[in-house]
Amino acid sequence: MRSSPPSGARTPFGPAELTGRSLRHVVALESPRCVLHPAVARAFLRMRAAAGRDGIDLVPASSFRDFATQVRIWNEKWQGLRPLLGRDGRTLVAAQLTPAARVRAILAWSAPPGASRHHWGTDLDVYDRAALAPGRRLELVPQEYAPAGPFARLSAWLDAHMHRYGFYRPYRIDRGGVSPEPWHLSHWPTAREASRRLRLATLRRAIEESELEGRAALLKALPVVYRRYVRSVDPPPRR
Repeated sequence: MRSSPPSGARTPFGPAELTGRSLRHVVALESPRCVLHPAVARAFLRMRAAAGRDGIDLVPASSFRDFATQVRIWNEKWQGLRPLLGRDGRTLVAAQLTPAARVRAILAWSAPPGASRHHWGTDLDVYDRAALAPGRRLELVPQEYAPAGPFARLSAWLDAHMHRYGFYRPYRIDRGGVSPEPWHLSHWPTAREASRRLRLATLRRAIEESELEGRAALLKALPVVYRRYVRSVDPPPRR
């Protein structure tokens, strides 16, 4: 994988790139350590430099995530090896849920493999490393970005400045699909192409070929999942 964002031609999104089964569309950065689409990497580094001038150490908690990693996250939640939370933040017991209910619970906080915007290299989860108290573990919960939370200043800074670098929050409000994620940023000039190209058939094929726990239940619900959890995001800001 390349180690710096090139200034060359635009990288296209094919089925493998859209579903996280290719690395051809992303580059690895050393500082801060993350993996992003080249155009997004350049925009993020500019935004990070601007935040740094205001005393904010803007770093990614998560950036590009490949298909295999998303499968592992899904399977561990399905098996009860990772915390499984309801939309209200309440802990659920995976074994006590029907397959359909388990699918809905996982989808509240995790995308199906093949459908994560992190596959595109256009989206990342961010926090202010300077505001994280020593010994405190990053949780990535809405309370951390609320007015009384440690990342309240970061959240306000993003509201004021992120749009000029092409970023916005695709999960700002609850649309009945993915729960609000104030830490999740998307580079909309790049993500809109990936979003336009990701079709239900592409997603179905990727899931059918995977070793996904609960695959039958997910495939049965996939048209609704695609509409509610993949397509239903906040629109990007108008120019």
